[in-house]
This record gives sequence, C-alpha cells and structure tokens, in this order.
Amino acid sequence: MKPFLATGAAAIALVLGLGTAQAASLDEIKSQGYIRAATANEVPYGYMTADGSAAGIGPEVAIAVLKRMGITEINWTVTPFGTLIPGLKANRYDFVAAEQNISPERCKQVAFTEPNSSYGEGLLVKKGNPKGLTTYADIAKDPSLKVAVVSGANNIDFLRAVGVKDEQVVFITANADALATVQSRTDAYAATELTVANLAKGQGAVEQVKPFTDPVVDNKPVRNYGGFAFRPEDKDLHDAFNKELVEFRKTDEYKKILASYGLSEESIKAASEKNVADLCAGK
Repeated sequence: MKPFLATGAAAIALVLGLGTAQAASLDEIKSQGYIRAATANEVPYGYMTADGSAAGIGPEVAIAVLKRMGITEINWTVTPFGTLIPGLKANRYDFVAAEQNISPERCKQVAFTEPNSSYGEGLLVKKGNPKGLTTYADIAKDPSLKVAVVSGANNIDFLRAVGVKDEQVVFITANADALATVQSRTDAYAATELTVANLAKGQGAVEQVKPFTDPVVDNKPVRNYGGFAFRPEDKDLHDAFNKELVEFRKTDEYKKILASYGLSEESIKAASEKNVADLCAGK
C-alpha cells in the first residue's frame, strides 16, 4: 500500500515548512483532503523508498490506520530525527510516524498514542568487535572509548544512566552517518536493535554486537516503546487516530507489518501490554 505524495503548491509549502493548512481536527483534515505526516529516514522504523513511497513500521501502520479513518491521501516529509518534534510543534506536519520512544521528557512536548511497537537496544562496532563490547556499561569502564548517538535519540539517556560520560559521546545527524563514523572516529554506535541489525546487514567492516545485553536502568532492562506523536492541542485528531490504532493492533494485518520488519512475537505482544499513560509517567 502506497501513500499519495504532495504535488504542486502543496508540495512546495510542505518542503518549506510553511504549509497553509492549520488543521487541528479530524473534520478539517477530511475537508482539506489530505494529512501531513513526517518520519525520519531510519530503516526499519520509517523511511522513503526510491519511488517516493513511505515505508517502515510507523508509516505502514499509519497508512492502514488512516485508511480506517477514511483518510487515504498523505503528504509525507522526511526530516532528521532530532527535528521531528520541533517540526511538529511548529505545525510543519500534523503527526509523526517514526516509532519514537515514548518517554516522560517527550510526553511533556507532544501527545503520544498507545505504543505501536517495542524493541531493545544494540551496538554497532568494527568487524570483530575489537574492544569486546557486550553492553553500554562496557563503554563506561574505559574513558578512552567513544560512542556515536543520533542527536535527539533517547539512547543518550541510557548511556548516561550506566555511567558513560558526555565527553565520550559523538553526536551525529542521522542513522545513515553511523557506518562511516564507527569506521573512522568512534568505537561504537548506540541505537535500537533493529536499527543496528539493518545497518550491519551485508557490511564487511562493521557488525552488530552479539550477544548484547540491554542496559539496566532503575533495576530493569531498558525496552523502547514506539508511538505516533501529535500536538497536544489537536486532541480530537489524536484521539480518533489512537482509537483506530488500538483496534488495528488486534488484527493479523498489524502483526504481519511488524513481523515483516523483524520484530519478534514477544516484541509485538509487549507493545500492546504497555499503556501510554504509564510510559509518560516513567513506569
């Protein structure tokens, strides 16, 4: 299933971030005939294919949910991960479909839906894992080690929680920069397990750390729960989408989308066992 892309004046406005649409309600979205969505170029969570279609866990579930709501035209834009929430708050798009981890800090800025996915952490290292890393805490044990993190990603919180110092961290703009960064100026790249797996696939100079132990924060292993983000003031749009998402999670179609991108049955089940209120409260 492929979304429609913005054309003409609508496309120009979208690119410039000056869209004239100020839609805040489901009725207004349906009246204007399209909805504006954003994702980061990060396989498998959300990205654009060569033919201009949106793909990945977030976009594909969003397309299915919006269809159930009677919305079939989606104007997609791709922006660096760290600018997703600022762009949403600036009204450059109506919601974000990038499987951002639902965290208390982010919940202060946006309104998340119930979880759409669940996933653990991972490390990308040079071939052969020369530093013998098995978890984030190993980086903290050697102050000379450097680790890369995408700016705006919550992996930095987990690194800090296990003792990694800020001077050990190298921030990069996008997931796509990780391969070159690990090969040239850091000892590892910290990201989610699926991000790392996709980056390592078919590569001869880097690999995914296996086995890897998820970092333990507040006496429990870290697990991410990705959701869709809306502006808090767009409550009716958020609530309508959230209602359909909860129903869609019960379908085989939903499970097939997540499984097609490598999520295990356990991770798919975990997403429906947590609720957004608890995640925003840090529980």
